[in-house]
Amino acid sequence: MFLAKVKGNIVSTHKNRYLKKHKLLLVHPINLNYEFIGNKDFIAIDLIDAGIGDTVIVVQEGDAVQQVLGHTNAPVNTMIIGIVDNIEIDSKLL
Repeated sequence: MFLAKVKGNIVSTHKNRYLKKHKLLLVHPINLNYEFIGNKDFIAIDLIDAGIGDTVIVVQEGDAVQQVLGHTNAPVNTMIIGIVDNIEIDSKLL
């Protein structure tokens, strides 16, 4: 799992039939200071109604995604599983 910022929507006129009902979003990993890390964006399926600018929790593991979808037919391994409202870190643990 990793934290990410939603950068945009993916619009596709043709999709795998098992993805037609699902929204796809462009996400980029961030650190605990909300700063972008790395140079890779990812396409993630969104089942929780995240939007552009949201900080989200992303899982990138095929078995977890298949369990949530309830089938193994969709070619997906990256999914948004939560919207982050706030990050609090105990300074004693740093």
